[in-house]
Amino acid sequence: MGEALHAILGPEPAVTLAAAGLQANLAAAAAILFVTAVRLPVRRLYGAEAAYHLWVIPPAAGLIGAVLFFVNLTAGSAQAPFAPPATVKLALAVWMAGVVAMAAVFALAQRRFHAELRAGRAGPAVVGFISPRIVMPADDAGYSPEELELIRAHERTHVARKDPRAVAYMAAAQCLCWFNPLVHVAARLLRLDQELACDAVVMLSRPKARGLYAGTLLKTQLAATPLPLGCYWPARGRHPLEVRVALLAQTKIPGAGGPGRGVVHAPRDAIRP
Repeated sequence: MGEALHAILGPEPAVTLAAAGLQANLAAAAAILFVTAVRLPVRRLYGAEAAYHLWVIPPAAGLIGAVLFFVNLTAGSAQAPFAPPATVKLALAVWMAGVVAMAAVFALAQRRFHAELRAGRAGPAVVGFISPRIVMPADDAGYSPEELELIRAHERTHVARKDPRAVAYMAAAQCLCWFNPLVHVAARLLRLDQELACDAVVMLSRPKARGLYAGTLLKTQLAATPLPLGCYWPARGRHPLEVRVALLAQTKIPGAGGPGRGVVHAPRDAIRP
């Protein structure tokens, strides 16, 4: 076993693993740029769910990049990388410090969100990823019973689709790849596409509730405090409710004619984050 690992990792395992991680990041970054470029046309042509599913491409590209690195290394078509031990130790220390710092930022944000939740100033949202739970604002925040049912349907859709796990994996990627700015861009856009896809699923089962759903969204409190492990709608950037209501206004009723029946469409300018 030790000889096999030595044959794969070479005389400097830490350097080899770092090189593999770098290649994985480069491959994932290229995939993020690709998804960022095509997500709006895909959403316009095939719906919000199709655009959301594009985000499986970057992690797959990163994994393939790392595997190809080791395949080329073991095949002899690439040489094992080398770096001075002092440089390796410094780079490893900097990377670990970044991982710990990012994890601490996420832990603090999660703690602050829970504090807002206990004070009745957070929600609706899905909190957690192992056993996710739906949380609502205190005293139902003035929603009607019909509006509450739509909100719960939206949050239940998140849980059923295992969206909290996707968010947790994204948070882990942000910690491990804290030095890669495109990973953080992907995290922001993934959350956006996740919410739009969830809206689309709810509307497909309730095509006559578009007006009520849009009004409910306008009453929903946006989360000013980030929630790293959970599903919510962040308040930074262009007002996100403009995007969601614009999409709802263009929702096609299931069974309607045309190549995009039963999916959500919106003009390009209306859905740009």
